[in-house]
Amino acid sequence: MDGEFADTTLRRIAERLEAGNVDEILLTRLARDPRAGVAALLARFRRRREREADLVAHLHGLLELEREQWARGATHVAGVDEAGLGPLAGPVVAAAVILDRNSIPLGIDDSKKLDEKTRQRLAGEIRASAVAVSVGIAAVEDVDRLNVYHAGLLSMRKAVEGLSSRPCHVLVDARRIPGVDVAQSAYIKGDSRSASIAAASIIAKTTRDGLMEELDAKYPGYGFSRHKGYGTQAHCDAVRRLGPCPAHRMSYAAVRDLTCR
Repeated sequence: MDGEFADTTLRRIAERLEAGNVDEILLTRLARDPRAGVAALLARFRRRREREADLVAHLHGLLELEREQWARGATHVAGVDEAGLGPLAGPVVAAAVILDRNSIPLGIDDSKKLDEKTRQRLAGEIRASAVAVSVGIAAVEDVDRLNVYHAGLLSMRKAVEGLSSRPCHVLVDARRIPGVDVAQSAYIKGDSRSASIAAASIIAKTTRDGLMEELDAKYPGYGFSRHKGYGTQAHCDAVRRLGPCPAHRMSYAAVRDLTCR
């Protein structure tokens, strides 16, 4: 066995692999180590490196739309998306994100494809690394007054207008935002095609989920922290039992039907 590692503890080897302070010479030497624990650490490291390579390749694909705009001189490209069109209660929340092309978190994807823990982690990383992040909220009153589609557009406009850096171009999921004096491009399923839109979908989703948890504390009994306002059986049963609360969208026929006795 290579003398350099004969007396090296598994903990020290694990720390070195975790830190990424490795080269091919080190990996070759570790591969010669007869200890089963070293083999397990090396296999785990290689699996992690393969996953990271996959994430890098995925991110490269998600940046195609951004690279087109960067090549045209649009240094600040904002992605915009919303969350909360479908629920029976709660606000519609949109986010606008301008990613720093030199510091984009690995793992960004359409928020619907991510579990809650991953969304929360990525939301923190996006906020920490992005050039600018902004959130726009259309309240329940806006949904009832405008209808949910136009409330969604209102939240998107607020998000873009709230950016601390003015975008040169805006990439939007599926629609165009009226009242925004910035060039826009709309893409069907944009949250699966653009890293900026995907990042916005993560911020919008996690922000709205947090607001629904606050509403759960304010209006107990409806289960808002669990179903986030969507029309689950448990939610519908709660509305039948308790009646609607101020967080419910009374313009929705589904909510009105639940309150008919």
